[in-house]
Amino acid sequence: MKWIKQSLCLVAFSIPMLLELATIPSLPTRAQAQVDPASLSQQLKQPWLISQVFKPPKRGLPPQSAGGATRQFTPPQRGLPPASAGGATRGSSSCVQKNQLLTPLVPKENIGLTFSERPTFFWHVPQSTVKTAQFVILDDTNKDDDTVYETTLTLPTKPGIMKFTLPASASPLKVGKRYHWYMTLVCDEQNPSRNPNLEGWIERTQPEPTLSKALEQADLRKRPTLYADAGIWHEALTSLVDLRCAEPNNLKVKFDWRKFFQSVGLSEFASDQILDCCTNKQ
Repeated sequence: MKWIKQSLCLVAFSIPMLLELATIPSLPTRAQAQVDPASLSQQLKQPWLISQVFKPPKRGLPPQSAGGATRQFTPPQRGLPPASAGGATRGSSSCVQKNQLLTPLVPKENIGLTFSERPTFFWHVPQSTVKTAQFVILDDTNKDDDTVYETTLTLPTKPGIMKFTLPASASPLKVGKRYHWYMTLVCDEQNPSRNPNLEGWIERTQPEPTLSKALEQADLRKRPTLYADAGIWHEALTSLVDLRCAEPNNLKVKFDWRKFFQSVGLSEFASDQILDCCTNKQ
């Protein structure tokens, strides 16, 4: 993946929801998600009465280089869409305006935990002429930044919340490992260095036995609270999306949805439409 290292450079704008970050410490080989037993017991008794607030896990923060700045790197030449798929070019460092950038739906720390081997990622997609994006996951613990998975995504034609789940063909994420992902908007195929890039971090962990049992017994309404209380971002948001799609007119579900987004500083996206809500398109 030398094409990433040789081409990374900061551009002038940044994602407003992210904070200045510090260096993340080494992670244990087998990390476990911690959950308060008393809180868990209360949730099982009265899960429908608890506000849907995400509780960030006690983890170190990603390296400062990941701290909200939109970056650039030259995407690989294989698998690129035809030139007609590219968007309009603007400026010398970017081909889209600030309000045309995808925004990753991640906590302010820019790192999300998951229990899944192949988790689901979410982005806010604005109205834009850009039609495709390249998505890549790197093994950040390897000096050579080995590629775990990469693909070209077709961006939706209307604004809203876009989701992408790693397919069965992707290598499974390993417990206790931290991964660095990038999404590059392909809007200037002739000059890839002008294509803006978003980035984030993901770490796979495993639940404690008590939480595992609770999740096995939980229905669709209970799961979001269990995941949110344990600080498991990807499954918390995934289960909330599933619940909203299953019960779109439920006022309590709508309230929990807004409360969840507000708790991580993403209130501005709480009114977004969930794209492909009734399908599982990738």
